[in-house]
Amino acid sequence: MPPAVSERPTRITVHLDHLAFNLRSIRAHVGVPVMAIVKANAYGHGLVPVALHLQAQGIEQLGVAFVEEGVALRQAGVTVPVLVLGGIFGRQVAQFIAHDLEITVSSLDKLRQVEAAAQALGRKAVIHLKIDTGMERVGVHSYSARAFIEAAVASRWCVLKGIYSHLACADDPDSPMTMQQLERFLGACAHIERLGAPMPLRHLANSGGVLHFPDTWLDMVRPGILMYGVLPDAASRRTVDVRPAMSLGSQVVYFKVVKAGNPVSYGATWAPERDTRVVTVPIGYGDGYPRALSSRGDVLIRGNRYPIVGRVCMDQFMVDIGQDSVWNEDEVVLIGAQGDHAITAEQLAQLAGMIPYEILVGLNDRIPREYRGGSPS
Repeated sequence: MPPAVSERPTRITVHLDHLAFNLRSIRAHVGVPVMAIVKANAYGHGLVPVALHLQAQGIEQLGVAFVEEGVALRQAGVTVPVLVLGGIFGRQVAQFIAHDLEITVSSLDKLRQVEAAAQALGRKAVIHLKIDTGMERVGVHSYSARAFIEAAVASRWCVLKGIYSHLACADDPDSPMTMQQLERFLGACAHIERLGAPMPLRHLANSGGVLHFPDTWLDMVRPGILMYGVLPDAASRRTVDVRPAMSLGSQVVYFKVVKAGNPVSYGATWAPERDTRVVTVPIGYGDGYPRALSSRGDVLIRGNRYPIVGRVCMDQFMVDIGQDSVWNEDEVVLIGAQGDHAITAEQLAQLAGMIPYEILVGLNDRIPREYRGGSPS
């Protein structure tokens, strides 16, 4: 039997034409190859459909966080190069090699583990070296990377394809740390030049780097949230024309008149000062819609903006429509545009005291996703 089609009115719409537009805009802006980051379910947009669509657009490289994400892409028919950005365990290395996934090598010990696994399989591993220039997460410190780089260049079982670091403060165009990190990174790369070896792909710029720091673009850039049309931080400048690839909508499921003074939702934290009309929307924090938007967020119905009132529940929340007329099954926009108004992930993040990343990746698989504007495959 064919799989059941969800009849749930709450759904995420992914606009594939916007995704393709964003890729073109980023390419035109930086003039170097792009590694699109599709980790965390492609920032909530759907790992496999997004990756297949980007592959159809000729994306040069994809980046994921874990080997499991890379294996899922290969099993779905993704054939472009895939780099796993996260730290690795020795027991995982054979999976990387078997599925033709590129490996982040972040220490001399990790390099030896990869070499041993590759030799045992009789198949070379493709690696990228991770240099720590100030993030203090994973990677060899830039000031002590010489022996690490020399060993990687000399390796018989590893193909050195790339070398990279991660920018900690590039979302803020005024932060001095980014240029300090660039200097440290280029200092580490200079060891390769001194060895007379071919320079691997140098990649450093994340979304903030793409937006604000042209010197970090080097040989490839790694946009994540920017690929999906969202700015990484309130301090970020819109130097690239991108369009949000996600919209989130639902429908009114219930209508009632609430009398003055009668509290709404858990904890009785809000009550109207006069009789008002309240509607219920069937989405809540169980779907990843932030509870922090209780009595703070807004929605769009019939082209008008209305406030969420009371606490967001696990599966639903309530909206005060005043004396306006709204009907059951009317469309409700939570992220996206309707009439002359729009609600963005950036705005929700600011209201909730979060970052836009949390808004996008928090929307879980309980919400059906549909794809428009192009084929995901």
